[in-house]
Amino acid sequence: MKHTHVGFNLLWMYNPEDPRQPYAPDLHLLDFLADQGFSFLRFPLNYWFWIENFSYSQPNERILCLIDDYVRQAVDRGFHVSLNLHRAPGYCINGAELERHNLWRDGEAQEVFSAMWTAFARRYGSYTPEQLSFDLLNEPPEIGQYGMTRDIHQRLMRRVIGEIRAINPDRVVVLDGLGGGNLAMPELADTGAIQSTRGYQPMSITHHRASWCRETQGLPMEEYPGARYQGKLWNRQTLEDHYRSWREMNDRGVQVHVGEMGCYDTIPNPTALAWFEDVFSLFRQYRWGFALWNFEGPFGVAGHRRPDTRWESLGSYRIDRDLWELIKQTRDELQK
Repeated sequence: MKHTHVGFNLLWMYNPEDPRQPYAPDLHLLDFLADQGFSFLRFPLNYWFWIENFSYSQPNERILCLIDDYVRQAVDRGFHVSLNLHRAPGYCINGAELERHNLWRDGEAQEVFSAMWTAFARRYGSYTPEQLSFDLLNEPPEIGQYGMTRDIHQRLMRRVIGEIRAINPDRVVVLDGLGGGNLAMPELADTGAIQSTRGYQPMSITHHRASWCRETQGLPMEEYPGARYQGKLWNRQTLEDHYRSWREMNDRGVQVHVGEMGCYDTIPNPTALAWFEDVFSLFRQYRWGFALWNFEGPFGVAGHRRPDTRWESLGSYRIDRDLWELIKQTRDELQK
């Protein structure tokens, strides 16, 4: 996997509200994105789709075959696919309290988590490192939350990386940063894993009035640059400061990718575009690829509701032309 890949998260098997109805692969969308020159797709997976009522030893093979189809159809069109456990046994950043076990405290959850990844390693062993990577756990929590510590987390990640590579020695592994993807993990720099950060700061801009984000509830509408959040005045320099620990780790030879980024659709589009311009300029400077969350929807380049958007038809999609051009400009510079 190239750390400069640019693409999208596709949510065909991640729906926090209804984990019973996965989507079949949208071949029209895959063809469109391939024709437009994109190279990367991240598939967030909710394990509740193939495990019901925490019956871990009884996976639904029909659902697993659907994941097979996601991978096959995307790889056949030239994409690199990153499979991500967005809800894993014992943890999800949204609704962890709904899990029966705790990934950092309960051995059973750790055993099942490991078994899922080793099963994927065997199932997808024929795919090359250029075609497929494993993003082990979406957005681990803040240190101390749910009993997670850096030591417990790194021991679990090292174990699973070792078990995957015992089956697929060359499989690319991706590790999301702690604290919801915001904190780099230099303690895992020697694993050879790509580390995945996020493009969501400041949350008062990117998650304004997002119903699931308690920390931004009740905050006033602000402009960017100039938004105040967590005691800081946010602008390009503040963003640069935010990513400093990631750049330092990058300088030590650890590859960094931005597995999720984007802006919710409750702020005016000119404000969102000003933020995107600064974030993308840093990604170009650092040589970091990224995946927008998502293509079509509230965070997407199509289907969002941000006022003052310049819409344009492209193929069968109605897209945010200004955001689309920013994404393609950044992609093209990263591919040089």
